[in-house]
Parts: sequence; structure tokens; C-alpha cells
Amino acid sequence: MTVDLKELENQLLESVNGADNEAALEEVRIGALGKKGLISSQMKGLGKLDPEQRKQTGQALNGVKARISEALALRREVLKKQALEERLATENIDVTLPARQRDQGTIHPVSQVWEEIVQIFADLGFAVAEGPHIDTDWYNFGALNIPDEHPARQEHDTFYFHRDAEGNRKVLRTHTSTVQIRTMEKTAPPIRIIAPGRTFRCDSDQTHTPMFHQFEGLVLDKDIHLGHLKWCLLEFCKTFFEATDLKLRLRASHFPFTEPSMEVDVNCSWVDGQLKVGEGDNWMEILGSGMVHPNVIRAGGHDPDEVQGFAFGIGIDRLAMLKYGIPDLRAFFESDLRWLRHYGFSTLNVPTLAGGLS
Repeated sequence: MTVDLKELENQLLESVNGADNEAALEEVRIGALGKKGLISSQMKGLGKLDPEQRKQTGQALNGVKARISEALALRREVLKKQALEERLATENIDVTLPARQRDQGTIHPVSQVWEEIVQIFADLGFAVAEGPHIDTDWYNFGALNIPDEHPARQEHDTFYFHRDAEGNRKVLRTHTSTVQIRTMEKTAPPIRIIAPGRTFRCDSDQTHTPMFHQFEGLVLDKDIHLGHLKWCLLEFCKTFFEATDLKLRLRASHFPFTEPSMEVDVNCSWVDGQLKVGEGDNWMEILGSGMVHPNVIRAGGHDPDEVQGFAFGIGIDRLAMLKYGIPDLRAFFESDLRWLRHYGFSTLNVPTLAGGLS
């Protein structure tokens, strides 16, 4: 070889130290260590040397290669640090400035109320459970003690899928009560859960939409009675509507999955056409509830002679309408920016019991 390796090394080191950015440094690396680089070219010529000379020259070339690689790594770190310092000097922002009000997204009322509900029941010791939107007839109807002739099973009320090879049809769940059964199947009492989520029914008007949001509550344990149910719902309603004097009324009703079953009313008033929950002598129904039917407890894999429980179901969209004065449910899903700006919540307004829900 006729190339002076010391001179080659000095030349390459000078190029490395002279690179003023990472792109230039990469060009130096390719020119030195790439397939067609200077050191690689010298490596290819080793085969023409006699064995002793090949050994000495090979060792020398490997030493040059190692020192150049180390110099490249050190220079790369220096250049990265310099680039970061330049960005920090030019791309600064005053974090003490207030958040911009215009062109800023808002939290949808349903999402806000969803989080408010979770916060309240988490404080009461409830866990959040989830389940599939598409479920079997068994979980949606059979396990919940809903008979074959019940109107809810009719096609004008429920979204059915095509039958499979065995003649069975899955459904878009009509309530989140399906999660109660799935939770009972895999969890031993005591159980204390809420199951918020989307539900689907063939209905559309000012107070109904084909897809809406609902949450179910379930408590299953020994010695559970109606007093526990009423206290739980009363504490929830007082906290959610922020009305310490709110009154609750339970009216006998019928649901296949609870026995006894009750509609739950809260006191309210109408002043100049404005609804106020927790005030006045009028009553308004807001949810359905009851003690879990023994057949449902059995379907969940437990003995109704050993454990009892209560359950309740509330529409999240309806709660949002009542609390925040929204007149039409259909507007929730129309993606009207004017509506969202008016009824939406600040992204920084995270509901907490300590800081306030609304």
C-alpha cells in the first residue's frame, strides 16, 4: 500500500472536527467508512499483500477505523447538544400566558357527565366495568330474565344481526346490563360496579336516539336490602345535581331483571319555564332500579339464597340534558360546532369531588 495511514487518519479527523452539522458529519462518515469510503478501499487492497505485511497493515487499518468511529460518535454528541441549545434559544414559549379561548376544542357534555358519574361512584367504592357492544341474545335478554314474548325482543325495538349457521342472532346491546352478567360470571361477591357505555335501540325523536349512552350499577353481597339502594341513589343524585336538599321518591314498577322494581323520582320545580332539580314540590322520573331478580343471580353463577343485590340504570344523555338545560337529544350527535362551543366544557375543567363537578 502506498497510502500513508497516519496522514489518512489526520485528514479524516480534520474532516470530522470540521463538520458543523449532523448532515455534514454523516457525509464524512460515508466517505470514510462507507462501502466505497477511503478506509474500506484500503481494506479491499489487503489481499494483494504478502501475509506478514497483510497482518501489520490490517491491524493498523483497524486501529484507524476504530479511532475514526470514536471521533465520529463524540462529534455527533457535540452537534446534537449544539442543535438542542439553538432550538431552546429560538423556540421558547411563555407558559404563564392564559390559554387561548378561540379555535380551542371543547369536551362534549356526554363525556363530561360520564366523568362526573365515574368520579362520584369511585368515591362510593364502585369499580368501572366494560363489555362488548355486540352481544348474544343470552347476555342481552335471556340471562336478564326477559321472556321470549317481551316487546324489547321485537325487531322494531332491537338491532339484530343476520342469523349464523346455527340459527342464532347477535344484537347491538340494548342496555349495559349485559356487563352485569359478565361481571358476575367471573367475579365472586362482594361486587360493586358501574358499567357506562353505548347502547342501541330502534328509536329516534326529541328525547330518543338510535345510539345513546347509559350506565348500569350493580351491588351484590350478603344482606343487601332496599335501604342500601335508596341511600346509594340519594347520595349520587345529591352530588351530581349539587343539591344538598334533594329528595328521592321510589315508585313500584316492573322490570324483568329486578324484583321488586322501582322507578326513582327526584323533586323539582319549574320557574319561568326553567327546570330546577332538587327544589320545589313537583316530581320527575330519572331512572329505574330494584333488587336483582333471583333468576338473574343464578344466570350469573351465584346462589340467590346466599347473596342478594340491587341494580339501577340511568341514561347519561338524559342526565346531561337535565343538569345543563339541553332541550333536544338529537343535537348531541349532529357535530354542530356552534352547539359544541355553547354546551361544551373546557379541556382543563376536569371534574373532581374536591374541585367541583360542573
